[in-house]
Amino acid sequence: MRQTRKRLGDLLIEEGLITEEQLQSTMDEKGSNQKIGDALIQRGFITEQQLVEVLEYQLGIPHVNLFQYPFETNLFSLVSKETARRNLIIPLKRDGNKLFVAMANPMDFIVIDDLRLSTGFHIEPAIATKDDILRTINKYYDVDDGFDELLDELPQNENGRDDFTDLNSPIVRLVNQLLSNAVIQRASDIHIDPQETKVVVRYRVDGVLRNERILPRHMQSVLTARIKIMSNLDITEHRIPQDGRIKLNLDFHTVDLRVSTLPTVYGEKIVMRLLDMGAALNDLSKIGFNTLNLKRFSELIEQPTGIVLITGPTGSGKSSTLYAALNKLNSEKVNIITIEDPVEYQMEGINQIQVNSNVGMTFAAGLRSILRQDPNIIMVGEIRDRETAEIAIRASLTGHLVLSTLHTNDSLGTVTRLIDMGVEPFLLASSVSGIVAQRLIRKVCRDCIEVQEPSKREKEIFARRGMKVDKISRGKGCPSCNMTGYKGRIALHEVLVINDDMRRVIMNDDSFQKLREHAIKNKTIFLIDDGLLKVKQGLTTTEEVLRVAILE
Repeated sequence: MRQTRKRLGDLLIEEGLITEEQLQSTMDEKGSNQKIGDALIQRGFITEQQLVEVLEYQLGIPHVNLFQYPFETNLFSLVSKETARRNLIIPLKRDGNKLFVAMANPMDFIVIDDLRLSTGFHIEPAIATKDDILRTINKYYDVDDGFDELLDELPQNENGRDDFTDLNSPIVRLVNQLLSNAVIQRASDIHIDPQETKVVVRYRVDGVLRNERILPRHMQSVLTARIKIMSNLDITEHRIPQDGRIKLNLDFHTVDLRVSTLPTVYGEKIVMRLLDMGAALNDLSKIGFNTLNLKRFSELIEQPTGIVLITGPTGSGKSSTLYAALNKLNSEKVNIITIEDPVEYQMEGINQIQVNSNVGMTFAAGLRSILRQDPNIIMVGEIRDRETAEIAIRASLTGHLVLSTLHTNDSLGTVTRLIDMGVEPFLLASSVSGIVAQRLIRKVCRDCIEVQEPSKREKEIFARRGMKVDKISRGKGCPSCNMTGYKGRIALHEVLVINDDMRRVIMNDDSFQKLREHAIKNKTIFLIDDGLLKVKQGLTTTEEVLRVAILE
């Protein structure tokens, strides 16, 4: 009797990786051409590694880990880089007339047939994750037109602009390779640091910088010139900072880069922020708010008037939270206008203004004009000075909801910071309805997660915040997370709702401690508490929480 193959969804439920409800909601929401496995990964219900392991069981096709695989590199000539990239395949080894190939989709018989015809071998497929294959393609195929060869070909000086625009020139290939590697490694920023004898290229992955490449010093001028041409900056100006943007297609994927140059003693330092349009989080429930904080934040942004401030250092995900809030509020019934520096993500149905101080379009000037445009909701990218703060407050007092960001350490410190800026306490008390402090921390890698006993010190930390902990999770390191034990990031929040008692404290210019007492009375979850709750849920580690939050 022929055995019927179980469906992938049923296998995932049997393994305890997803629930019946998660499967059903994914089936209802996914596009008609999207595979169920990809849809579940996209929603964060399973990891790619978990999918591969279940597919291995379902299809009876072995799964292969490419991290330290002993490749027969001479086989790479059988499959071109473009073919490997487009079809997500990589040749592993040959055995007689058999060619073993790692594939992201081993059921793609058209690709298998094409390979059989083009190579003359009988194809034996194995499963590997998409990320693993792309990382391997970049690592091995780029050896052919690798850095050593590129360095030999590179011009030693900046002669002629043609080298920087010709798609086959070595410098263009080098920059494309750096960008492509950054996208594959999910970097948020690329730093090009000039030093006395070398140029260091670093990627920021999950909030932590690490060295990617070290290039010889003579390459600095051509590298800088190429990036400046791509971002429409002045290549003859080296003495002042410049800002630009690059929009390009990399591996069938649109990437938007924000470019900033800064003159240093050894030349211009370049930082490129990758704004991945596909990864823009537009759903408040997926940012990492716990239940109480999500309820409080949703209530704050649904009020018709008042100021809601999001605070935190650079790169703490403030913009993502603001965009998610705007996305929730966006409907044809309201007029939403934003003024930003720069406009990071373009959103449909929202009027977005770019700050341009060269022509006098500052936050304050733009905000004044916005008020004449009959807005319901205004988003100010950042409150940097007293003038902007006062106009934002006036706007909130005249019937508008104002969302904005500020650089402070915590929610309570925001009140002090605004008073320091020169805002009158009575104006502050009557306009600000809520303050959210936010930080990003790394999540434990779900592919190598291990449950452990908490240490004595960890138990003490939890006890100091009035909590108990029985078990904690850590990643032991695997190819999927580059042996770090962490993959992806999640936000910590502190949502401070300004109630009447707090308003009285602010108006009377009372001590900071009194404000804090009222916040505790109002059951405010502080950053450290939200972090420790996420440690209890197995999402992150105590070390990560203490890296961004202060234990009081």
